[in-house]
Amino acid sequence: MKKFFKFKFIIALTASFFFTGCEKFLEEDLRDQITPDKFFNNDKEAELSVNGVYRLLHDNSLYGQRGLDNYYISGADILGPSRNVNGEIHNYLIREGVADGNGTWIKLYQIVNNTTEFIGNIEGNAKISKTSQERNIGQLLFLRALAYYHLTNLWGDVPYYNAPMPVLEKSVLGRTAKSTIRTAMKSDLEKAIPLLAVSYSGKDLGRATKWAAAALKAKYHLFDKEWAKAKAECDFIIDNSPHTLLSNFSAVFDQSNPASQYNQELIFVVDFTANQGGGLQFSRTDDYNPRIRDEPSNRNGDITVNGVTMKRTEYFQSLLLAQGEDMTGFGFAIPLPDFALKSNWQTGDLRYDATIVTNYIGFPLSFPYFRKSWNLNQANSARTNHPENYIVFRLADIYLMAAEAENELNGPANAYKYVNKVRERAFNPAQPWSAFTQGQFRTKMYDERKFELAAEGHRRMDLIRWGILLQVVKATKHRAFNNPAANIKPYHVLLPIPEEQVNLNPNLLKSDPTNNGYR
Repeated sequence: MKKFFKFKFIIALTASFFFTGCEKFLEEDLRDQITPDKFFNNDKEAELSVNGVYRLLHDNSLYGQRGLDNYYISGADILGPSRNVNGEIHNYLIREGVADGNGTWIKLYQIVNNTTEFIGNIEGNAKISKTSQERNIGQLLFLRALAYYHLTNLWGDVPYYNAPMPVLEKSVLGRTAKSTIRTAMKSDLEKAIPLLAVSYSGKDLGRATKWAAAALKAKYHLFDKEWAKAKAECDFIIDNSPHTLLSNFSAVFDQSNPASQYNQELIFVVDFTANQGGGLQFSRTDDYNPRIRDEPSNRNGDITVNGVTMKRTEYFQSLLLAQGEDMTGFGFAIPLPDFALKSNWQTGDLRYDATIVTNYIGFPLSFPYFRKSWNLNQANSARTNHPENYIVFRLADIYLMAAEAENELNGPANAYKYVNKVRERAFNPAQPWSAFTQGQFRTKMYDERKFELAAEGHRRMDLIRWGILLQVVKATKHRAFNNPAANIKPYHVLLPIPEEQVNLNPNLLKSDPTNNGYR
């Protein structure tokens, strides 16, 4: 669709939301206000309610900026800041009221609340067609499971409900065991998979498919060490979905043209292309884009080109501008020193140059940057209003999860085919794995996921589920202004329940007065 719209949505027992923008399924026209006393009168109103939940994923506390990245990418062994900022996160100085994820908690529970209310108002509604009910309920089940996935990853036991409740009852809920919540979410995803579409096209790109639900279910099983079930979901995707691995690793992340950001490897993304021109800003890419004032590393002094003398940094910028680029970002999120060294990657790994950049247009850079995560194009990706989609699940991750699960179940014999499928494009000539013990395969997988999925939101949770976060953080070299090794403690695998939430609801400490060890 190619039209601008206004979409206003008032949700029972929650705050109102007001969104404007252009293009994509998130951008629809609903002229009459939808209110709780008339949920829902037709298929369009049901669809718009679901679109509103997708829009919540754009919030800066989630995928829009550093919200989830603070706890999924930072604080591990891949990424750190270029200067002394966000120190509470990187140095494990988290405590109640300080970097405790309160904004993320609030937005995730908005998703939980909205999806639960909408499911209750769509299911069995005679005004809504059966096809619309199935399509929308499937997506809502996925989105709620995604919210609880993050809540249980970050805080462990959390308040849980999966049916509409009076607001006063919700406000005093205690914590439910993580295992109980995850079991329920796996069941919800099992229900969602047959309801969801095989694929989408045009304006509906970005909606959750059955493969997205299967990928999330596989994640739940993997995190819970349910190896057979994790592998079954991965095989379901590999054997039946239309998704394929691209032959070129760098092409997976090529989002230079907002009109063609989707490719066959991507299973689920948070779609930000609809933001352009619509007033909702997406600045996550700015964390990865350099600041021109920092670059190049030899920026001081003059340079004479064709008889004209100018400042070296001005000449560097003129070359960028000549190809429609500039360095207008924050230059904040950069590779840690050891990860940026090519010598620390396996010899011949083609993913290095697609992931890390240390020189550009013939100039050495002051810092290494994540090439896979930046976009210097000024016409299509302006500062603070970037269209790049956030890749949540892609097929290479599914292959690596299948390899890990098969190795844990039966050893490496039948696991090689999965990991070597990913490594085929990473090396030329190929360097397939073979002749490992089960333990060796397990350890090698620690690095394979690190290099394949760098800065994509998997690393810290991988280290936590493997039980090696503290060991890795203590052994990782940081820049001089950070020293997480001195501060990290065993309880840092979870966040404290946010101080604001505890103040509002003391029952959150009833089952664990230590607040995940922070008291």
